[in-house]
Amino acid sequence: MALQQAAPHRRSWLKPNTWHLRTRLILLAMTLLIAICGAVGVVSYASMDAFLTRQLDEQLSQAADRSNDPGRPPMGGFNGRDPLDARGQSVGTLNARVLNGQVNSAGFLASDTTRSPLSAEDKQALLDLATDAQPVDRTLSNGDYRLIAVKTNYGDVLVTGLPLATKESTLTSLVWTFVFVSLGGLLLIGLVGTVLIRRTMKPLEQLSEVATRVSQLPLDAGEVALAVRVPPSNSNPGTEVGSVGHALNLMLDNVANALQARQRSETKVRQFVADASHELRTPLTAIRGYTELMRMTENFTPDGEKSLARVQSQSERMTALVEDLLLLARLDEGQPLKLTEVDLTQLVIEGVSDEKVMAPGHNWRLELPDEPVVVNGDASQLRQVLMNLLSNARKHTPPGTTVVTGVGKSPEGAAVVTVTDDGGGIPAEFVDHVFSRFARADAARKGAGDQAGASVAEGTSGLGLSIVESIVEAHGGRVTVTSQPGRTQFALQLPLPQVS
Repeated sequence: MALQQAAPHRRSWLKPNTWHLRTRLILLAMTLLIAICGAVGVVSYASMDAFLTRQLDEQLSQAADRSNDPGRPPMGGFNGRDPLDARGQSVGTLNARVLNGQVNSAGFLASDTTRSPLSAEDKQALLDLATDAQPVDRTLSNGDYRLIAVKTNYGDVLVTGLPLATKESTLTSLVWTFVFVSLGGLLLIGLVGTVLIRRTMKPLEQLSEVATRVSQLPLDAGEVALAVRVPPSNSNPGTEVGSVGHALNLMLDNVANALQARQRSETKVRQFVADASHELRTPLTAIRGYTELMRMTENFTPDGEKSLARVQSQSERMTALVEDLLLLARLDEGQPLKLTEVDLTQLVIEGVSDEKVMAPGHNWRLELPDEPVVVNGDASQLRQVLMNLLSNARKHTPPGTTVVTGVGKSPEGAAVVTVTDDGGGIPAEFVDHVFSRFARADAARKGAGDQAGASVAEGTSGLGLSIVESIVEAHGGRVTVTSQPGRTQFALQLPLPQVS
């Protein structure tokens, strides 16, 4: 029987369990790298933010100290000097004096050493500051600032602030630098990892190729040369993949030994069947000859005549069975065919004409092409194929059944012969075994002779269809059967001669 190849497993990106192992490994590695890069980025950002904040707080404390001396009021007055007049203040520094709920001497130090005034919202934000000398972040009209409010010994409050723009710019640069470096690293590691993982997984792909090639070998029958093995480079037991390859080779060795033992056993059985069939032909011929001689020379009572007829019919049935077994043995041995040009159209006409004489109660019809269909084959064996199919329809269908025999050509360029009947059909559970040797479905497809108590010679041995399959396969063709109640069709295809 032909091997059935499993349909390829479809992969879907929505189902991770259908992905290649190398794809999952690459994605897993990339996911871990992204997680690591993210964690490193968060820690680096937090560390840099803390460092810059401490640095800015130190600068803010120094700026507040510089502003404190000029902010001290002169003897006998409360106006004091302007805090922005202190030496060493950097561009963008904010200074203000808060006294009695009012903001005095307040402003931003511009790049040209001039003062930029504060808005009403900025002044309100300064008034809301706690005077605990703890730095806080506030958003003012001139941007984000780090502010500190210090209450002096003279009762006023000095507010000093430094812009956060430099810190934020540094952190932004750090983020983008880390993002670009991480993306570049991930891309590089992804490409290198893909190459390395593919190279690492290559031995597994070779193991899969070996297993696939073995699965495509016809191991069900005949002599099988199981020479496929995993190469030594991938069958070293010292590695994980090598241990799998080594185990696969051991399994293939065991399978090969089992197949060889099976082949030897089958060869012995076939040889025995061939020898037994050959040896049985002589005594069976002698039995038939002596039966005919006794019928011609002796006088028998009616019961004796009936018994003699029974002996003769059984010897004929045994002879047919022996001939079938001998033919199957020769086909199994692969004996060469006697190839000639065979006109299938003429063969079908002759076969159906013979069946019309043997079963006039059936309706025999022909569907023939306008042109002859000629193949290269053994004429006697192909005739036996056709006679087996026609007799199968005759024996297993009742009178009145229509049997249509057709000849044609398939779209693939093969000769096709079909035998179709409208009988009761073959049981579904038996269809897959119909070509097996000694297989019978007499309980479901009773012939007219069986129903009327025909002679035993009309019985079946269960070898006819197996002979059909063996002969057709020996000619490089194939035979199939489809059956349902009211329609059973056997179809055989044979290769047409190559046109030179």
